Amino acid sequence: LFLPAFQDLFGVSMVVPLLNLHIKSLGASPTVAGIIGSIYGVMQLFSSTFVGCWSDIVGRRYSLLACVLLSALGYLLLGTSTTVLLFAISRVPVGIFKHTLSICKALLSDLVSERDRPLVIGRFNAASSVGFILGPVVGGYFTELEGGFYKSSFICASIFILNAGLVWMLPWREENTSSSDRAQGTGSSKVTENFSIKTNHDLRFQPVATRSVASDSPFLSSWTQTAAMLKRIKDIACSDLWDIFLIRLLMSVTILLYYSNFGLALEERFGVKPKFTGYLISYSSTLGALAGFVLEPITKLYQHNTYTLLLHSSILTCSLILLYTSALNIWTVVLSSTFLAFSTTVGRTCITDLELSLGGNQASGALLGVGQSVTSVARIVAPLLSGIAQEFSPCGPPGLGVALALVAILIMNLNKPRYCGSGNVKLKTQ
Repeated sequence: LFLPAFQDLFGVSMVVPLLNLHIKSLGASPTVAGIIGSIYGVMQLFSSTFVGCWSDIVGRRYSLLACVLLSALGYLLLGTSTTVLLFAISRVPVGIFKHTLSICKALLSDLVSERDRPLVIGRFNAASSVGFILGPVVGGYFTELEGGFYKSSFICASIFILNAGLVWMLPWREENTSSSDRAQGTGSSKVTENFSIKTNHDLRFQPVATRSVASDSPFLSSWTQTAAMLKRIKDIACSDLWDIFLIRLLMSVTILLYYSNFGLALEERFGVKPKFTGYLISYSSTLGALAGFVLEPITKLYQHNTYTLLLHSSILTCSLILLYTSALNIWTVVLSSTFLAFSTTVGRTCITDLELSLGGNQASGALLGVGQSVTSVARIVAPLLSGIAQEFSPCGPPGLGVALALVAILIMNLNKPRYCGSGNVKLKTQ
């Protein structure tokens, strides 16, 4: 699963930096280019929750294969886009189904114990980050060739097709778990050691899932799956998980505000050239990828207490952004960027693990999907807040980010008894 994650972001990062250049070469105005980019973001915002729920209902194998193949179709269409209309159409399947990494994380959550989950997800994030670091280099090389964008798009589509083959070759062993679930009782939360059609051990969802897979009527199956997805989304919306999603939103906006005007602020404050800024960002990205591989000693040091690790990493992130905001020289910025790469990576892993711990094992795909939707909201909100804050000072966006991080830390402290309780906080209807 780490190899498809690496190849996924490697292929995507070859193409994404070239999208604006290509659509402008097709004759689109900046406004049209911005609208198409926004439509893609909106599709991601709404589709991530539904695709995550769908993976809980039909199983990880079929949902992951469908997402990989339809994403490959989108990049294949992108490689043939010679007009603005074709370009816009090619972004539709990618916008709806490019949730392969979320489904992979849900699958990892199904397979490993709760104790090992932060470590495994951290390594998964590190593997994908390495792909995101190397991809733009290869994409930049193809840009200098004739028809470079089309070649990059076809290579990206080929990578996704290769990923589909890797997913198909995984040692899947599908089985109906209804009899074992009844034997274990409705309170079972045992993590299975195999890839099953349904990793949900809560019998509340079992009849729906069984009918959706076993039904002879595709029409009935589709309606049953839709009803099950809507029920799951309703359960999460009515649950007590609002605070953890709010923390994710606040910390995501904080990090996006920090990077929103990073290069411009360094140039205005210290006269730094864009080339040095690029090196600094690459340096931070590399450290962030490496941080995923050192989570094991950190989690052992904290005795696998995800809440405390998340709290401390958030405090460190807030302090480092404050240090960057008040920096008097460029070396202070380098110092803050060095440790910020580690704290943000640890925080991102911990917030995912805490979502799954609080929500239980019955809807890991849906929980990760909602988490991705929250992050999409942050990507929409952050540029607006950044623009307003920059009206006052180049340090306005990171300064606002510090304030939002403090609010997130306050929420974590207020809910400490719930996070540190002996039992998970399940959905209200459970």
